[in-house]
Amino acid sequence: MILNAVTLGSGPPVAILHGLFGAARNFGTIQKALAQRFRVIALDLRNHGDSPHAPAMTYADMAGDVRETLGAQDALPCALIGHSMGGKAAMRLALDDRSAIERLVVSDIAPVVHPPFFARYTAALRALKLRPGMTRAEADAALAPEIEDPRIRAFLLQSLRTGPDPHWRIGLDEIEASLPRIEGWDDPGQPPYEGPTLFVRGEHSDYIRPEYWPVIEALFPRARLATVPNAGHWIHAENPNGFLAVIEAFLAPLAT
Repeated sequence: MILNAVTLGSGPPVAILHGLFGAARNFGTIQKALAQRFRVIALDLRNHGDSPHAPAMTYADMAGDVRETLGAQDALPCALIGHSMGGKAAMRLALDDRSAIERLVVSDIAPVVHPPFFARYTAALRALKLRPGMTRAEADAALAPEIEDPRIRAFLLQSLRTGPDPHWRIGLDEIEASLPRIEGWDDPGQPPYEGPTLFVRGEHSDYIRPEYWPVIEALFPRARLATVPNAGHWIHAENPNGFLAVIEAFLAPLAT
């Protein structure tokens, strides 16, 4: 599957993969900064943004989409950055095709099965009664009883198209059906990825726990960990300068 791609800058290719319910535009600030030295390609993963929808949503599928899209853009090998779900897709691609990835950045996720969490979000979005002329403020108010955090509501509502024919840009049915696979992890049984790898965690996030590190090192033996202060799971949005500092240092060898 060829994915929607937003490209900025020139130089060595760097690709960015967003997380669940996100889109390429979530990394706009990071992409613009990195584009001063690199050709930065932000992708909408399947069932997200302006990319096609498809029933299956395994990490093998998503990794294959990314490889096909970047190959069509003559952007392989590349450095690959992935956040959350996009981080798992990035890890899967690095393990499936080690020659395609020069450097790997995994933002606030680990190659493990995470506890179920996101079904309440898909249920809330599905229960929202869309009607012609509905405003974003009205949708936000309707979601508030089920999703208390206004930041999460604002993030989810980025995927709502309002107007005479309101609809979700995301493949809500496909995502909901695939949540057990998205929250899981299927070890592909491949040899480890031996390239330089950086795991980035938010100071206030528990998605990368100490007990996960042996699993990480077994699959990515050159992995190292950086912690960004004053950030939770959405590091790139909560502390973009801190996130950029560790990413730019890690990618610097590619720009010389």
